[in-house]
Amino acid sequence: MLSVLRKIVQEVSTAPDLASVLALIVSRIQRSMDTQVCSVFLLDEAQNRYVLMATQGLNAEAVGQVSLASTEGIVGMVAQRAEPINLEDASIHPAFHYLQITGEERFHAFLGVPIIHHRKVLGVLVVQQHEKRRFDESEEAFLVTLSAQLAGIIAHAGLSGSVAKFDDKSGASLQDRRFEGVSGSPGIAIGQVVVASLPADLDTVPDKAAKDIQREITHFNLALEAVRADIRSVASVLSQRLSSDERALFDVYLRMLDDNALAAEIIVKINAGNWAQGALREVISEHVREFSAMEDSYLRERATDIRDLGRRILSYLQEESESEPVDYPDKAILLADELTPAMLGMVPEDKLVGLVSVTGSGNSHAAILARSMGIPTIMGVVDIPYRRLEGREVVLDGYTGRVYVNPSDKLKYAFLQILNEVQAVTDELEGLRDLSAITPDGYRIPLWVNTGLAADVSRALERGAEGIGLYRTEIPFMIRDCFPSEQEQIESYRTQLEAFAPRPVTMRTLDIGGDKALPYFPINEENPFLGWRGIRVTLDHPEIFMVQVRAMLRASEGLDNLRIMLPMVTSVSEVEEAIRQIDRALAELWEEGFAVKRPPIGVMIEVPAAVYQVRRFARMVDFISVGSNDLTQYLLAVDRNNPRVANLYAPYHPAVLKALDFIVQETHKERKQVSICGEMAADPGGALLLMAMGYDVLSVNANNLPRIKFAVRGVSMFRARQLLTKVRVMDDAEEIHQLLRQALKSFGLSQLTRPSMPEDE
Repeated sequence: MLSVLRKIVQEVSTAPDLASVLALIVSRIQRSMDTQVCSVFLLDEAQNRYVLMATQGLNAEAVGQVSLASTEGIVGMVAQRAEPINLEDASIHPAFHYLQITGEERFHAFLGVPIIHHRKVLGVLVVQQHEKRRFDESEEAFLVTLSAQLAGIIAHAGLSGSVAKFDDKSGASLQDRRFEGVSGSPGIAIGQVVVASLPADLDTVPDKAAKDIQREITHFNLALEAVRADIRSVASVLSQRLSSDERALFDVYLRMLDDNALAAEIIVKINAGNWAQGALREVISEHVREFSAMEDSYLRERATDIRDLGRRILSYLQEESESEPVDYPDKAILLADELTPAMLGMVPEDKLVGLVSVTGSGNSHAAILARSMGIPTIMGVVDIPYRRLEGREVVLDGYTGRVYVNPSDKLKYAFLQILNEVQAVTDELEGLRDLSAITPDGYRIPLWVNTGLAADVSRALERGAEGIGLYRTEIPFMIRDCFPSEQEQIESYRTQLEAFAPRPVTMRTLDIGGDKALPYFPINEENPFLGWRGIRVTLDHPEIFMVQVRAMLRASEGLDNLRIMLPMVTSVSEVEEAIRQIDRALAELWEEGFAVKRPPIGVMIEVPAAVYQVRRFARMVDFISVGSNDLTQYLLAVDRNNPRVANLYAPYHPAVLKALDFIVQETHKERKQVSICGEMAADPGGALLLMAMGYDVLSVNANNLPRIKFAVRGVSMFRARQLLTKVRVMDDAEEIHQLLRQALKSFGLSQLTRPSMPEDE
């Protein structure tokens, strides 16, 4: 049963469009379950009806013609209940609705299961048989399991199909197609899609209209001949070492590349209008799919050969295209299957207005860079059919994590209004640079910044930052192909320390693991967020930790504005060991003649275990800093970078607020400073709550600093504490969030609330 499931899912997942997906589903299920009928009904949202979209066993003419209202028939009942219905004789059921054109009067046994994707019923999968009988439990379990696995494939194929129809301007329903992801960097962008494909990766090649068909054919033929030459060369070199049977494999490769074989099919696709790379992907994918589905193991293995040939040809095609100048649109939105930092340099900075990644997280390297550069970014848009979007107009909403394809004039106008409002607020806040964050009743709170790149320094100083609350030292490690030397680290750290001197610079020791792996130091774990990361890695590798700490200390010589912070601590022993190593590094440097001073040492409170030991930690170190993003994630057991559960990530969850309150109180009992960095501190409403709780320092992204300063200067500490008192007795995160938005408006700070999006209205 499991092998049948895997085979069906694998075969269906490579189908090129919705019609092919559905045809494969009904064919394979009908055969594997040995039933007379298998059908798929999909919901037409515009009409609120379930339409017969594919069948094996019923009248083929009924496909696309027959439909049922959402409250009609047994199919409608399956969808309404969102659970299976298994009937011995469907014809006598009160909900039975006879559809004459289908010819279903010959069938009695009925089993229908809902197709559900992200809590939404997409349709109903039905099997039927002539005889009167109930399908047994194993058959029902098989169909339910298969439906659950196929739901995502059907949803993706359906969305791909709807995008393919965008060229037909006849229907408003084809516009404003929305795709959901998670915010990587806030902001609004309107522009044209540029799809980034990875080197020699067929799966990431987009469809693109060929500007010059003859030129594309010429490029393809040159690439084809280059691959043929490579194969002949390898065959010649190895001819003396291979048997005749093994040498024959090279002849097979060359026959596959014959002008009457794969090459001919690819040229047909180019003549139909697709560029050479897209035509290659289409043909290779089709053949790989066909061979992978074959029963014979020898023939099935040929799928690997075909894919290998495709990659070889693609590599030459990409080399050819790299030599040609690319004409990027003035407002380019870069879209990739997996966005990497290197891809950000593909589009000229003056033309790049937004970023979208099918995979990845809000804390990925690319997202960190995007936030630093102030580019609206959306990550984890898993359902978007990116290969079909080259050149299409989209609206990117980096506040909510939504992408709108083929936006209507009405939607574009609404988002343009938001862009204008955001720019007006930005202009208004520019005058705050040299002013302190002091409330109307005289309470002052320092505002620091989170940095990681050299470019962050100038941006932070331009916005009036008073220090660095979090310098992510892993960034210099990420942009190299091996661990940086002590001298390389000194130069990197000195840049930050000198720029801010005498203001404090808090450097977090290397924090890798989780979703922050180094390319030359991979950490492969089943559950990386609960695995080997943060202080755990560096304590296990003192040679890495000592070099980094020495570099920090040497970089601070003569400046004395360094603070060292330890990430992901969970126990006293970790802190004791880290402090021992820092003191050892100090002693070594003193012996070597460096005039360095012992810097303040602090710990990050990011996990629940640290929350309940915070007072003990405060006795051991000089300051406490809260990493609110990870703390929220661990308290709520929600991966905020996973689009499936991102809506459950709630910074204003009562449990999170109580933990933050507790941390301040416990730290202040030891008369130590406590700061916080993360999303909550960067939100004006959250910043006011944290100030009222007693946090000594707020550390935020440089782009958000002016907004937080404006909020602090506009609200008295007395009113902020009144707001906190109200929040403390509330028990719903969304209600708390709404209260904060209303409070900002009542304080006269409505311009600081998240812009009202068109979908909110």
